[in-house]
Amino acid sequence: MATEEEIAVKEPLDLIRLSLDERIYVKLRSDRELRGKLHAYDQHLNMILGDVEEVVTSVEIDDETYEEIVRTTRRTIPFLFVRGDGVILVSPPLRTV
Repeated sequence: MATEEEIAVKEPLDLIRLSLDERIYVKLRSDRELRGKLHAYDQHLNMILGDVEEVVTSVEIDDETYEEIVRTTRRTIPFLFVRGDGVILVSPPLRTV
């Protein structure tokens, strides 16, 4: 059983540490979103994710009607290295008490 010190969040990266081997949500630059299992990370937020679902959202303008067309592209990736300088947000899994 985990001690109180092991589950305490004292620094921002402690929240990431508690999410190891769990599915997390990562928002990246360029309207990219990832959901995957966190295998490893470092202080720069470089991460290795497994069983990743990537969602890329793009907005285009129709030349004739000038309406916005929102397109989403999804793909799954077995393993992915995410470079930390592209990370905007990391959300740990929901925890119930």
